[in-house]
Amino acid sequence: MRRLIVGCGYLGRRVAARWRTAGDDVFALTRSEQNAAELRALGISPIPGDVTDAASLQSLPECDTVLHAVGFDRSAAASKREVYVDGLSNVLNQMAARCDRFIHISSTSVYGQQDGEWVDEESAAESATESGEICIAAEQLVRDRYSSAAVKGQETVLRLSGIYGPDRLLSRIDALKNAQPLPGPEDGWLNLIHVDDAAETIVTCAESKSLAAVYLVSDDRPILRGEYYRLLAKLVNAPQPTFDSDAVARHSRGINKRCRNRRLREQLGVALRFPDIETGLTHAVNASEILQAE
Repeated sequence: MRRLIVGCGYLGRRVAARWRTAGDDVFALTRSEQNAAELRALGISPIPGDVTDAASLQSLPECDTVLHAVGFDRSAAASKREVYVDGLSNVLNQMAARCDRFIHISSTSVYGQQDGEWVDEESAAESATESGEICIAAEQLVRDRYSSAAVKGQETVLRLSGIYGPDRLLSRIDALKNAQPLPGPEDGWLNLIHVDDAAETIVTCAESKSLAAVYLVSDDRPILRGEYYRLLAKLVNAPQPTFDSDAVARHSRGINKRCRNRRLREQLGVALRFPDIETGLTHAVNASEILQAE
């Protein structure tokens, strides 16, 4: 099998490793020679290019699967909309008719619910945030491109909750260890997915004979923000956290919903290795090189 990853970062490299182990040929688009060297060392064939530059995508190979998992680089000149929407359009123009499966990574930020409601794939995606609106626009691009029966590929959109894992989403550890109040309330709901479970979901989608248009990718149990940080504090030997509910916290906006993963488990058949934060966060902390180096 030939696999192409557009956005081969924290998540994409874990997917690539699984495909490489299965004997697949894996290609990845990259903007830098440094990243290209790292990809080669991992057995991945780098292809120079930038999603915002349509002409640079002409060398992308025909393949069985495209994973579109582009993240936003704040140091780049392009805006988030230019990367997520215009860049995706460029990739679809080049690859939609030249692959058998197109997997697009989206986000649960598409949901605007704020009162602790349960949401799933049938819930209204009506985000009031700019980031959520951009994700909704990107999803619509994928749906529109694959609405024609003439298109060869089969597409799916994966709405991922917050990805965490080794050296990722272990934020505010220094604040916890220094007993600093955490900005924002402790009673908002968090929805998370371990990076290894997200990677396995993508591999499953690539092999599945039949896919739904959308899957919500989250673990089995949403967790209150206070519970998350109390567990993290325990795992890193920090004092129990305190919270400043009056402070504005970027990470506490838009979190008060609960994501249901029933379609992921029952229709797609994904068995989560880390079904809750108790098992997943323990693994993430123990496997984090940054923490081990302290």
